[in-house]
Amino acid sequence: MSRIAATFAALKADGRRALIPYVCAGDPHADGTVDVMLALADGGADVIELGVPFSDPMADGPVIQKAAERALARGIGMAQVLAMVRDFRARNATTPVVLMGYANPVERYDQKHGGGAFVKDAAAAGVDGVLIVDYPPEECGAFAQALQAHGLDLIFLLAPTSTEQRMRQVGEIATGYVYYVSLKGVTGAGNLDTEAVAAAVPRIRQHVKVPVGVGFGIRDAASAQAVGRVSDGVVIGSRLIQILETQTRDNAPAAARAFMAEIRTALDSL
Repeated sequence: MSRIAATFAALKADGRRALIPYVCAGDPHADGTVDVMLALADGGADVIELGVPFSDPMADGPVIQKAAERALARGIGMAQVLAMVRDFRARNATTPVVLMGYANPVERYDQKHGGGAFVKDAAAAGVDGVLIVDYPPEECGAFAQALQAHGLDLIFLLAPTSTEQRMRQVGEIATGYVYYVSLKGVTGAGNLDTEAVAAAVPRIRQHVKVPVGVGFGIRDAASAQAVGRVSDGVVIGSRLIQILETQTRDNAPAAARAFMAEIRTALDSL
């Protein structure tokens, strides 16, 4: 059983929801990401999504786009991201880490280091899962097999526009969890429709056997609670990045920990 599967199983046994923060590697401080990740785990995060900076993050709104631009300007690429995971894993052996990003950095890494290098090196670094926004299920069978062979989960996005056929395709190949995009738009939008989420999640569960996490538009304890009532997990990204970008290098971990603790308390009150 993977670290992700074990985490969700333990949460389910306790009647709790997963708290899944997203941070962009190398932002807001190139040398501060690991400390922020450790603080997120201390504050109650169950899984950490670590964003791989990319110059054209098509699913992301302006907050995460700017975070990626800042990280790229500091020279943060896939090699640096994997080094951060190794450092985190040396100090935290239990909290799953999911790399979230786009095909280009993955394929460029393989071009530079040899075919299959990304999967092998990610597994060696301590990565637990991968979510590649622009890898649809019908085009990544070989990638899924390679990940599975190295004990990594492959996580997919589903959206309000996803058809029953797409849900079935995802259900056949997804492991770990699926990430339901709660709205028609990019990350950080503020028009979360919790009633629509409540209607969508049961439809997804008809086709997908892994847990369902929900993100995009979740910004505070109230919205996290509303989504947590109908899902297995809550993903928070843009709001966390907004908080971190106002902090100094030394203060960022404490701010991350405090925000996680607030959301953790809200979810655990359900």
